[in-house]
Amino acid sequence: MPLSFLPLRRLLGLLAWLWLAVGPAGADESANLATLDWTLAETLVALGEPPEAVAQVGDYHSWVGAPRLPDRVVDLGLRTQPNVELLADIAPERTLLTPMFTYLAPRLSRVGAVDVREIYTPEGDTWQQMLALTRELGDSIGRPASAERLVASTEARLATLKSRLPQTTPPLLIIQFMDDRHVRVFGEHGLFQAVLDRLGLENAWQGKTNSWGFSLVGLEALLELEARLVVVEPYPVGVEEKLADSALWQFHPSVREGTLITLPPVWSFGALPSASRFADLLVDALSRSPEA
Repeated sequence: MPLSFLPLRRLLGLLAWLWLAVGPAGADESANLATLDWTLAETLVALGEPPEAVAQVGDYHSWVGAPRLPDRVVDLGLRTQPNVELLADIAPERTLLTPMFTYLAPRLSRVGAVDVREIYTPEGDTWQQMLALTRELGDSIGRPASAERLVASTEARLATLKSRLPQTTPPLLIIQFMDDRHVRVFGEHGLFQAVLDRLGLENAWQGKTNSWGFSLVGLEALLELEARLVVVEPYPVGVEEKLADSALWQFHPSVREGTLITLPPVWSFGALPSASRFADLLVDALSRSPEA
């Protein structure tokens, strides 16, 4: 019988059954993805397509901070030694890697397709690399419009934050502790530098950096620079207590004068989500400082 001759109640029931069977018109099926890399994980979350499985979920939240992974995300174990049997049970369409983990590709490819995405190459502009990664991921999961929205919203957010900065801000020295005597100091080729450039802030560290955008130096190297210190957490276990008794650390003007800024964890090797988070936290701290 043609649909036009069905009683209204039966017709509505049939349409409801069809809607449940095939889903709403134009709805995209979620991709079944896994990744060992936190930069790819945070970007997928920001694109509205969280991965099904991620390595070291607890450490992701300790080091990346936000965006948080959904509770349903499966922990694959160590990034360097993922649980391949667990991955096989999940049977992802693709496992996303960055070059750091490509040595695992032969093992992981036995489970399913492996897709390698690159970021932080020294010959390129870091900001443009983050934009390219966002768009590549968006295209690969069928969400190009989401990628463009993420790009536009991040750039707009940084422009707004720049307008909120105090009129004068001293050069900044952005560090992360490795132990009580050594720090990563961030500069060229890194996410923090890319954000500072867009905010119009000066980085006091002009020394060489690796392809990840940092140098490993002793605390004494920080004393040579006139700058306001910005410490990005987390601290290694026991380091804060040791710094309280460190004459070298306490001698730094930024520590001695109480202008030290401490920020919650931000993934220093991240992409647009981490860039936006760092900019928010830094501008908020600078705006609340006595000098502002």
